[in-house]
Amino acid sequence: MKKINYFLILTMVFGFLFVTSCKKDNDDPKINESELAVDYLEQDLKFNLGSFVVGAEAVYQQILADASKQYIIDIRSQEVYNTGHIQGAVLVGLPNLIEHMKTINVDNYERIVVTCFTGQTSAYAVSLLRAAGYGNKIVSLKWGMSSWNSAFSSRWTDNLKNDKAAFFIKDASPAKPAKGDLPVLNTGKKTGKEIVEAQIEKLLAATYGPATITSTNLYADLNTYQIINFWPANLYTNLGHIDGAINYTPPPTANDPHPFLLAQDLLTLSTTKPNVLYCFTGQTSSYLAGYLRIIGYDARSILYGGNGMIYDVMVANNTANTFIPATEVKDYPFVTP
Repeated sequence: MKKINYFLILTMVFGFLFVTSCKKDNDDPKINESELAVDYLEQDLKFNLGSFVVGAEAVYQQILADASKQYIIDIRSQEVYNTGHIQGAVLVGLPNLIEHMKTINVDNYERIVVTCFTGQTSAYAVSLLRAAGYGNKIVSLKWGMSSWNSAFSSRWTDNLKNDKAAFFIKDASPAKPAKGDLPVLNTGKKTGKEIVEAQIEKLLAATYGPATITSTNLYADLNTYQIINFWPANLYTNLGHIDGAINYTPPPTANDPHPFLLAQDLLTLSTTKPNVLYCFTGQTSSYLAGYLRIIGYDARSILYGGNGMIYDVMVANNTANTFIPATEVKDYPFVTP
């Protein structure tokens, strides 16, 4: 009778199980990080275009009424902060924003105000903080410190320009591109929450610059970019727009679906060209750029928006969100160290 080689049988069994296990791992579908990030932002956090700004008057009135209900974060440099800041404002560098937020009990405040020079960097920061789960209590000071006191207003007044008005056209909007794929993300994380957090950390470390473009650099070669006009359709034609810009109309109210949802027009954005957005102030476009960059799009906001390109046209048409120094710049007190 032939002897059974139990050792050989066991070796073959273990070998089979090992190969099967490896094959199963290799057959697992690759995680689509951008899909998980979008699903997390849309379903769990309900990222929306709800009001993300607060005016200087409301901030000042809250200081007078009960300063303890409002937390103010100043994200400018130490040097500039020392020249003057809102009383009680805490200086926090943009790369350190999330770590600082972890030290705050958000429930203790009615709102948390982020401020910068012009309201553009702070709008970007608010976008990232809301995506991080801190909610709609996080708001940006509209127009930034430029609106607080004339001592700081030059960041806006020096950039009110009309030099692109002659290049704006009034044609109908080109059709949105056909829907394509989401960008590719490679954070190495496994869940939507982890992916979004990793993206936010990376974006804050890079600061605001990569999310911006000047109108001068844009006009050097318009064909390099997919250009997105983000104002009402009637103003797209009445005021004019950048040649080739596609109109993505804002929702009628803040709670309505916005065009950058997966079920709307998100997939019409480019994954091969930078997506350049512009609004009237550079603040909404910065807010949107933050959201889109989390997902993996190369999204950039035109600095100062329409105010920095067609200012005289906006004034003549009494356009909302035109920076009028006489009404937008307040004379509120500030402190120095």
